[in-house]
Amino acid sequence: MTTRGVLYVHSAPRALCPHVEWAVAGVLGARVQLDWIRQPAAPGTWRAEFSWQGQTGTAAKLASALRGWQMLRFEVTAEPCPTAEGERYSATPDLGIFHAVTGLHGDILVPEDRLRAALARSTRGESELEAEIAKLLGKPWDDELEPFRYAGEGAPVRWLHQVV
Repeated sequence: MTTRGVLYVHSAPRALCPHVEWAVAGVLGARVQLDWIRQPAAPGTWRAEFSWQGQTGTAAKLASALRGWQMLRFEVTAEPCPTAEGERYSATPDLGIFHAVTGLHGDILVPEDRLRAALARSTRGESELEAEIAKLLGKPWDDELEPFRYAGEGAPVRWLHQVV
C-alpha cells in the first residue's frame, strides 16, 4: 500500500544540502533535487520542501536517513492510508527526534502505554503531568520549529500551523 507525505527541511547548512538530497534519493530509490531557498530564521542556512509518495513506512525511513546530522532541522509527515495511520517526525539539533502517530484529521494519537507511563512519572513526583503531556504531543519540538516553519519572501508556502 502506498501513502504520500511531505519532507520539510527547515534549516540546513549549505554544505549539508547535497547530502540531504542523496539521503532522500537513497530512501526513495530515485534522483531527488530539492529547491533550496535561504532560511531567514537562521542566517547561513537553507530550507526546502519535498512531496513524496511511497510505501507505508517511508516517513520512518526518511527520518532515519536524516537523523544523524546535528545541524539539521526537519519534519517528515505521512498521510494515513487504508492500512496505516499517519505519522509525523520532527527533529531539532537540541531535542533530537520526535515521532507521533496521526489520525485522519492530523490529530496526534497517543498510545495508552505512553499515557500510563506519563501519569506514573507524575504520580511519583518525577515530573509535572502537564509537562509530560506536552512532550507526548511534541510541544517542545513545535516551539523550537515554529520560527523556521514560515517561508521566506517569495518562497512557495505550505503552512504548518501549530494546533492549540
